[in-house]
Amino acid sequence: MHWLWVLIVGGVIGAIAGAITSKGKSMGWIFNIIAGLVGSSIGQSLLGSWGPQVAGMALFPSIIGAVILVAVVSFFVGKK
Repeated sequence: MHWLWVLIVGGVIGAIAGAITSKGKSMGWIFNIIAGLVGSSIGQSLLGSWGPQVAGMALFPSIIGAVILVAVVSFFVGKK
C-alpha cells in the first residue's frame, strides 16, 4: 500500500512541477509520476529533507527538484 501512496504523491509533485514550468499539458500522467519521483530524489539530495513530508518525500525540495528536472528535460527534448 505504501508504493501506491508513493506513486500518487509522485504524480502530484510532477503535476505541480509541470504547472510551474508551463509544461503540464504536454506531459502525460506517467511522465508526471516519473518526474515527481526522480525530482524528489534530486531535490532531497541537493537541498536536504526539510519541510513537511508525505510518503517519505519532503514536499518543498521534491517540488523544486521536479521543476529543475522538467525544465532540463523540456530544454533538450522540447519542440522547436
